[in-house]
Amino acid sequence: MKVLITGGAGFIGSHLVDRVTEIGWDVRVLDDLSAGSLNNIKNRLKEEHFEFIKGDMRDAKVVKKAVDGVDAVFHLAANPEVRIGSQSPELLYETNVIITYNLLNAIRDANVKYLVFTSSSTVYGDADVIPTPEDYAPLEPISVYGGAKLAAEALISGYAHTFGFRALILRLANIIGERSNHGVIYDFINKLHKNPEELEILGDGTQRKSYLHVKDTVEGMIHLLEHFKKDNKTVDFYNLGNDDWITVREIAEIVSEEMELKPKFRFTGGVDGGRGWKGDVKFMRLSIEKAKRTGWKPKLNSYEAVRRTVRELLGSF
Repeated sequence: MKVLITGGAGFIGSHLVDRVTEIGWDVRVLDDLSAGSLNNIKNRLKEEHFEFIKGDMRDAKVVKKAVDGVDAVFHLAANPEVRIGSQSPELLYETNVIITYNLLNAIRDANVKYLVFTSSSTVYGDADVIPTPEDYAPLEPISVYGGAKLAAEALISGYAHTFGFRALILRLANIIGERSNHGVIYDFINKLHKNPEELEILGDGTQRKSYLHVKDTVEGMIHLLEHFKKDNKTVDFYNLGNDDWITVREIAEIVSEEMELKPKFRFTGGVDGGRGWKGDVKFMRLSIEKAKRTGWKPKLNSYEAVRRTVRELLGSF
């Protein structure tokens, strides 16, 4: 396999790069380094079967060059910050929808066989059914980020059915682990480094979500692509998450314990009934039964993934 990984210098992308190069695939990475870092893939840069292209996917010519000659594309490039939607919807549109549109045109012209897209649990919005299965409807995102992800999903489905390639859409829970540079654990560690006496917690602390370690995530992505290749569906959807979930307050307690601190917790109270910010899905747990039926399951539950991530991030500070 020769694959293109968009956003391959980022958090999840760099872990995927590591894993597929270990498998023996030829890898090309396209990244503008706005959120990613060459440091994440420094061990790969001189390898014979690895290629790095620095480029902005809003430029269709850059995307066309990157797609040439690959069998499959893992499309991870995106602005990962859910909260930015309230400040810059234009940026979320450009870095989720426009870049996906450019990629799809390039895939169509290059005769790529497979596209794997990392979507998000945010496409479900405030789901009435928890754990939420892939066939839950109607999909009603409550953030611009979730809306942009859903728009990208729709474009991918339309292009795949029209132009004859196959697409695997993966809806991810909260992905955590080494190299992450945003999210609740990263924020808590940063805040406690600045003030060990007090920890500000957005919302009321009862927000409860599922967390998946990045190592389990990339194993799931590769496993599901191999499973998908044996199937005959043009487009398919899978959730990747965990069977359990954990509250924001419990995460704060784990971070404090691992840092050997006993800070006072100060809850902001949040918005719209205790959410951390406008558009924050307060309760999220995906059903992963469909993925588990293919033979994949996470090695770490949410609590274990959080604790391991705290230790990994503390080691890099």
